[in-house]
Amino acid sequence: MQHTTATFSRRRWLTTTAALAGATASYSWLSRLAAAADDDKQRPKRSCLLLWMNGGPSQTDTFDLKPDHANGGPFRPIATSVPGITVSEHLSGMAKWMHRLAVVRSMSTKEGDHARARDHLRTGYLPQASIQFPVFGSLVSQQWTDRDADLPNYVSIFPRGLFRAGSPAAGFLGPQHAPLLVGGTADAEAGKLQVENLSLPDGISLDQQQRRRELLARMEADFLNQRLGPAVDSHRGAYARSAKLMSREAAAAFDLEQETAATRERYGTTAFGQGCLLARRLIERRVPFVEVTLGGWDTHADNFPAVQKLSGVLDRAWSSLMHDLHERGLLDSTVIVWMGEFGRTPGINPQAGRDHYPKAWSVVLGGGGIKGGTVIGRTSASGLEVEDHPVATPDLLATVCLALGIDPAHQNMSNVSRPIRIVDPVAKPIHEALA
Repeated sequence: MQHTTATFSRRRWLTTTAALAGATASYSWLSRLAAAADDDKQRPKRSCLLLWMNGGPSQTDTFDLKPDHANGGPFRPIATSVPGITVSEHLSGMAKWMHRLAVVRSMSTKEGDHARARDHLRTGYLPQASIQFPVFGSLVSQQWTDRDADLPNYVSIFPRGLFRAGSPAAGFLGPQHAPLLVGGTADAEAGKLQVENLSLPDGISLDQQQRRRELLARMEADFLNQRLGPAVDSHRGAYARSAKLMSREAAAAFDLEQETAATRERYGTTAFGQGCLLARRLIERRVPFVEVTLGGWDTHADNFPAVQKLSGVLDRAWSSLMHDLHERGLLDSTVIVWMGEFGRTPGINPQAGRDHYPKAWSVVLGGGGIKGGTVIGRTSASGLEVEDHPVATPDLLATVCLALGIDPAHQNMSNVSRPIRIVDPVAKPIHEALA
């Protein structure tokens, strides 16, 4: 297996770990394995799949159309598998799965800046200078500690532009809960996806590799044992996890060539389509949290052709993912979240675009623990106001926690020595969305 799904390099990871003695705060997953968790956690009863729409998708052109208002734009609503619920004509594949989805049309948040809104939606807390809040994927990872797993608890596929520099995703939870970042290069965005250096060099057997690792361990032992500390632990942990990830079983998870050509085509040959196929393979292997990013939703100009194209990519991949999870008996054990950092203005600007709008927008939940065929909340005829059941960020994340079987009131000790709940205590779970 020389080339498979995304652009991350085992050799590059090992090069990075060599510098950890002076840089233990380095960002990548392998370089942030300084310490193992002291307590074993019960696995959440379901995995979580986050489909992150970077830039903020237009609710008025996807799941909350306003065909009878000037704000509505040219897209027409179509019927779904649930009578009375409609979606955009460009989401015809997902329309067939509405009976397994809950549409929250009444999200109402306050952050209209991309970075701050991303932090808020992905951590549940407004950014603060003193507290390093972990993203939700790291919180899910923390709820299931398996030191023997070949694959990480948290995988982020194509996270280009998703994480802010200097803002570690795992925050105060520590390096063992940071995500494995897969892809994010220009080639990956173009759908040319491959994993580098997961296979053994030509002419090297597994037995030879194992003997080389044992020799390296003996050579390093005296030096490392005299310099105990986070840097040494990080070096050892990074190398061990890298070796595990190189194993035939772990590497196979990332090998999309094991899928038929028809399956890969069904998901779409875009980066997002292949990313969703990779997500399915990881969920099959019980990875607790997987996220796939589809960027391009920041449509300040020429909104409608852009959203039509993005909807086609989204619909093809997401509906194929729903089908495969259902066929494999995994849909009931997977909670799916579709969202971006905010919505778009119902009003259309002079550039035929829609601007940032956190006041009234939509999120979609699906899969296990979610009451399908449900619409929560309502916006006004113009789309400008939430008229029924406003939902804030903590409410949404508390709902996802309950669907996953996680206690949203669980507390973790923060970097300022203060316990912080997984979800802000002001949260009101959306019980109407829960099965």
